[in-house]
This record gives sequence, structure tokens and C-alpha cells, in this order.
Amino acid sequence: MINSVFMQGLGAAVVAGLITGVGGFMIFLKRKYSQEDINFMLNLAAGVMLAASFFSLLCPAMDRIRMFDPDVHVAGFWYAGAVFAGVALIWLLNEVLPHEHNTMGHHGLRSFSLRTAWLFIIAIMLHKLPEGLAVGVAYSAEDFINPHSLVIGIALHNIPEGLTIAISLVAAKVSKLRAAFTALLVGMVQPVGALVGLLTMDFSDKIVPLGMALAGGTLLFVVINEILPETYGTKKTEKSAFAVFAGFIFMAYLNMVLD
Repeated sequence: MINSVFMQGLGAAVVAGLITGVGGFMIFLKRKYSQEDINFMLNLAAGVMLAASFFSLLCPAMDRIRMFDPDVHVAGFWYAGAVFAGVALIWLLNEVLPHEHNTMGHHGLRSFSLRTAWLFIIAIMLHKLPEGLAVGVAYSAEDFINPHSLVIGIALHNIPEGLTIAISLVAAKVSKLRAAFTALLVGMVQPVGALVGLLTMDFSDKIVPLGMALAGGTLLFVVINEILPETYGTKKTEKSAFAVFAGFIFMAYLNMVLD
């Protein structure tokens, strides 16, 4: 029989994924979104995701993995290895699967083909898998962490991602309604990642903290390699930095309150 933790984790991933659709339907709120608009929202999301990865995954995992071995150097090797494995996993997927970055030109939306738009959307779908994995792992470890702050952080991050999906499709001459629904469907990749996390964390007590460190590594890669390079290509780096700090501080506060 499926237990309540499994259903809660899967349900949380579904809700977070659906929030991508909320971002997609934001395409109707403005006639045109500038690069500056998108950069600000993505940088806020990057700060939120950094805080979520540290406070909800990486730090609790470090505390648990310290108990693996009385020699702190051995425990540290386990921890560093799990984080590296998470980074390497998404790095490998990025190398293997074709995708495109930067859907925005320096003066707003650039017009491109539907194929190019879908290559960009594949890149966002790559983000959804590790985010879903993090949710599944967090619910598997809910006896010693509160997964709610992580889910909220990922859901907030999904809003600008959904909007960028819709924007890229509209730039490829797809209708706004179809673009918004496509963003909603892309968000449903997230529960797939959550299923992997929920189904693989029950084998031993050591698997859960290692899985948390691995999931934290995947989120770090998404933020550092995928989101920030996309938004720091403009001259207004002060505004970008402010958005990252604001997102990080907000998520740190939220994590303290929910814990």
C-alpha cells in the first residue's frame, strides 16, 4: 500500500510543477516582456533556489553524513562525493541532450524558429528533473527536515521559468494560449523526478542523506551553470545581484519560519 509520505511528496511535486503553468499564463499580463523583466525574476528565483539547496538539503545532509564514520575525513569524502555526483549527473545530461540557451536578445524578444524554441524548452525540462528529485528526497527525509520550504522555493522558481517558456514559443509564432498550456505541461516533468527520489530513498538510512547531498548538487548546477550565466550578460549587474540577494534572504527567512 502506498504510504502517506509518498503521496504527500508526489502531490507537492505536482503542485510545484503546476505553478510553472501560472508563469506561462503570465504571458497575458503584458503585451511584451523585456530582457530586464525576465532577468530580474530569474535572479530572484536563483537566490531562492540557492537558499533552498543549502538550508533544506546540503546543510541537513552534512549533519547526517557526519554520523557515517567517526573519522570526519571519511564522512567528508562521502558528502563531497555525493554533491559532486549530483553536479556531474546534470552536467552529463546537459552534454548529451541538445538544448539552447538565451531566448532573449539585448533589446527584448528575438524571433526564432519553433525548433530553436523547443531546444530551449528542453533545457528547462532538464531543470525540472533535479528539482523534482529534490522534492522526493526531501519528503523521504521529513523525519529530520521540513520539506515545505524547499517545495515553496522550487514553486516560486517555476514562475519565471514558465514565463520564459511561453515567451520563447510566442517568439516562434505560437499562440499565447498554446504557449501557456505548453508551460503547464512542461511543469509536469517535475513529478517524474520526485518519483525517482521517493522510490530510491527507502533502501537504507544512509541513502537519504546521500540523496539529499546529491539533489543539492543538482540544484547548485542548475543555478550556477544555467540560470545566472543567462542573466548576467547585461550591463545592469547591480540589479541582478540585488535580486539574487533578495531571493536568498527571503528564502532563508522562510526556512527559519517553517522550521
